[in-house]
Amino acid sequence: MEILEPIFAKNGLIVAFLFVGALMLLFNWFSKNVLNNRIPGVALAILAALVIAYFGGEKGIASYPMFAGMALLGGSMLRDFTVVATAMGASFEELKKTGLIGVLSLFIGVTVTFFLGVIIGYGMGYTDPVDLTTIGAGACTYIVGPITGSALGASSDLIAISIAAGVVKTIFVTIITPIVAKRIGLDNPGSAMIFGGLIGTTSGVAAGLAATDPKLVPYGAMTATFYTGIGVLLCPSVFFLIIRFFFGG
Repeated sequence: MEILEPIFAKNGLIVAFLFVGALMLLFNWFSKNVLNNRIPGVALAILAALVIAYFGGEKGIASYPMFAGMALLGGSMLRDFTVVATAMGASFEELKKTGLIGVLSLFIGVTVTFFLGVIIGYGMGYTDPVDLTTIGAGACTYIVGPITGSALGASSDLIAISIAAGVVKTIFVTIITPIVAKRIGLDNPGSAMIFGGLIGTTSGVAAGLAATDPKLVPYGAMTATFYTGIGVLLCPSVFFLIIRFFFGG
């Protein structure tokens, strides 16, 4: 360990990528071979990361010199880059094929989910507008939550709660989608795009549709990507102003 520690410290970002890659590889294997893809590997990896961060120091696992690169990998710069990179993979021309209802599904999905998250946060005893907005954003997705929390200056504890809320949503969507698919007519590209717009969590929608009909995955994942982008735009701005109007601050 005395030999490895300085090597790891000098190559922090490379070590961080290796660590995250190994974590993803492990839980993707576990999801596929043990859980039969009922819970996506990414959701399991995020849960494991939250547990690891809990046992870390003030900066999570990055508090240890060997894993100092995690602070950069998990920082705002690379986080925001991944959001932009994901959105670049979606085609607005394909989204327009669903018509007005496809666009409405995005705004309805983000709005309803956000305010449900706010209600749950209020029920948990939170009354500060920043806290409520961060929790509501986390209910949208585990990407929207930390971006919103960082933009509003929320504490690391609240950001962790927002991520946890998004992970719970991802797991729920993954499990429930194949169960209700036939009942809600989730059997064609159009309905898959509307479903992705209403639900939003890309990994959950993709995993749920994969268990329903793999051919529907690209359509649901595409609108779910737009959902994330809209959430990032609305939650720390318009929605925060609405919450601050009602709760002061």
